[in-house]
Amino acid sequence: MSSDNAAEGNQQVWDVVVVGAGPAGASAAYAAACTGRRVLLLEKAELPRYKTCGGGIIGPSRDALPPGFDLPLRDRVHAVTFSLNGKLTRTRRSKHMLFGLINRPEFDAQLVKTAQDAGAELRTGVTVSRVEQHGPEVPDRRTVAVVLGDGEVVLARAVVGADGSAGRIGAHVGVKMDQVDLGLEAEIPVPPTVAEDWSGRVLVDWGPIPGSYGWVFPKGDTLTVGVISARGEGAATKRYLDDFIGRLGLAGFEPAISSGHLTRCRADDSPLSRGRVLVCGDAAGLLEPWTREGISFALRSGRLAGEWAVRVSEAHDAVDARRQALNYAFAIKAGLGVEMGVGRRMLTVFSRRPGMIHAALTGFRPAWHAFAKIVRGTTTLAEIVRTHPVARRALGAMDRP
Repeated sequence: MSSDNAAEGNQQVWDVVVVGAGPAGASAAYAAACTGRRVLLLEKAELPRYKTCGGGIIGPSRDALPPGFDLPLRDRVHAVTFSLNGKLTRTRRSKHMLFGLINRPEFDAQLVKTAQDAGAELRTGVTVSRVEQHGPEVPDRRTVAVVLGDGEVVLARAVVGADGSAGRIGAHVGVKMDQVDLGLEAEIPVPPTVAEDWSGRVLVDWGPIPGSYGWVFPKGDTLTVGVISARGEGAATKRYLDDFIGRLGLAGFEPAISSGHLTRCRADDSPLSRGRVLVCGDAAGLLEPWTREGISFALRSGRLAGEWAVRVSEAHDAVDARRQALNYAFAIKAGLGVEMGVGRRMLTVFSRRPGMIHAALTGFRPAWHAFAKIVRGTTTLAEIVRTHPVARRALGAMDRP
């Protein structure tokens, strides 16, 4: 742990404490531990644990993984079937792999193991009650107190919050959300004949509720089937999922798991830090607003949070700590923030004109090629809009009511 000891009781101080061991937290812990600092990773659940998630690993996710990380892929996607609320179905294929599919329990556990191998210490079954940067639990101005559910106090020079969009750390920082969506998902075991039909191919269905869509992701003998739409449409979203499963001929198979989850996108002016505490991933409301893809945003923001948390931990006063935290916020906004801005515009267009998006992807070859490049990670939607005048003008035209 830190060579500096807390004044009271000579209690040792961690350089960085990370709260939450999902992709964001594990990435933060790995990045911080790689610098040789003493890192503690706290997780309320026992690992491995299930998470509601499609489990698609696109290019930006793959590129943000630790060097040598062996992805536990359940399938490799070479084809996408698009449909418009079950109609106008068309399949697009690629010679090269578009993206991979994983099960989150395996993926998350492997990320945590990588962080541990880099030197991070893991504690599971631990809940965080609150974080204090002032008060009786804080021995000096360079220290943050993480108060656990049983009353234990863990001290750190910097804290990274990766405990989800409804977690304690985001509340401490004051994170503000301006888009909340409800995702419903079923893990459906299927016989080999059905699994073979889906192998290497996913389905994306543009749904009946504005801004909604559904998906089928094959993972060996199980299909992950889900839908997502704006919160407040719970009954309609549930009907969409039931209808979607029925249309696919999967209603006769009993789901092994049925689950739901709220995804939350940050407001533009939402803070990313407070004092010596940084937030990343879902805790910061960082995800792609149109597709609600969150794994790549978690991995990328987690890595940045871990790197900048080390710098915050080394700051000897509040001014320097604030400077490092602002640098972290700038790095997030300059990269992920720009992508989110374009994603918000795409969600607006999609909500108004899903048929236009469907027609472009299924009938306009450049649009399909752009989609393939984005999911492979060779470009981003923001980069396409920035560098291609035709794409920029088209999005601007569709943006208008």
